[in-house]
Amino acid sequence: MSEPRLEAQNLHLWRGERHVLRGLAFTLGAGECLQITGSNGSGKTSLLRTLCGLMWPEEGRVLWSDADIRRDLPGFQAHLAYIGHEPPLKADLSPRENLRYWVEMRRRLSRQETGEALERVGAAQWSDRPVRTLSAGQKRRVALAGLFLMGAPLWLLDEPTTNLDAEGQRLVGAMIHEQLARGGIVVAAVHHELVLPGGALRRLELAGE
Repeated sequence: MSEPRLEAQNLHLWRGERHVLRGLAFTLGAGECLQITGSNGSGKTSLLRTLCGLMWPEEGRVLWSDADIRRDLPGFQAHLAYIGHEPPLKADLSPRENLRYWVEMRRRLSRQETGEALERVGAAQWSDRPVRTLSAGQKRRVALAGLFLMGAPLWLLDEPTTNLDAEGQRLVGAMIHEQLARGGIVVAAVHHELVLPGGALRRLELAGE
């Protein structure tokens, strides 16, 4: 694949009678992170869902490497990892089983890879417990392990530090920094400022009605 590039062109999106996104436009290249801020209801989650093709704007389009994502949505989604408010985990499976179920839809995993990812995010000690017994912060760490294993060039993250302590928030910053260093792109909707090298971080504030 050519060098990754994500572009939003003149996005307009309504939710019912609310005009949520109003002509929004930006371009991100390899090694760049866009931090999206705004009050509750300003459209942060709607923008992320539009960028990954789960919602369609009434006007405008999203391009990935200069091609409209609607031309080949499954092909585009194979290059992204999206983590929403709720980690995509099965409650009756363990973290280890969840990662195999989730990530192996994309690529094969070895037991060693899975173990190393769980260790990296501080989840190794409870990696064989059912997810329903874990705290919200522990579930978030399992989702981060999945993000680490996906190997996707584009990350779309909705409040990635939610329910994490200070150490977990630093982990998120370190993971994003590594993603950018290897030429990936990150779009993150946040309430708390990300701590990243200044040149890599761009900011977009959405204004609510």
